[in-house]
Amino acid sequence: QVQLVESGGGLVQAGGSLRLSCAASGRTFISIMGWFRRAPGKEREFVGAITWSGGSIYYADSVKGRFTISRENAKNTVYLQMNSLKPKDTAVYYCAAANSYSSGSYHYEYDYWGQGTQVTVSS
Repeated sequence: QVQLVESGGGLVQAGGSLRLSCAASGRTFISIMGWFRRAPGKEREFVGAITWSGGSIYYADSVKGRFTISRENAKNTVYLQMNSLKPKDTAVYYCAAANSYSSGSYHYEYDYWGQGTQVTVSS
């Protein structure tokens, strides 16, 4: 089992920045960690992902160039640095972990999920 705890959400003005953290604990091997978000009335959306060992990183087109994913293996923590935030980025953000994956961009590939953290961007 893996437990994931997100932190770092909040309220920010458009153009501002936030950094989300996702701390993983447990004894299951993780191959990839991803970030997803769900805006009110919308489907869960892939934001980005990072492999645990190789450091390969993937981003959704909607956040490419504004968001950066990084990892700190010693702390079992993954970060989502969000810059140039827009009101349309408002959502609950979730981190997720998978034992194995194919593309890493589909929610059904992930085995474990955090509780989510709210990000609100005001105009």
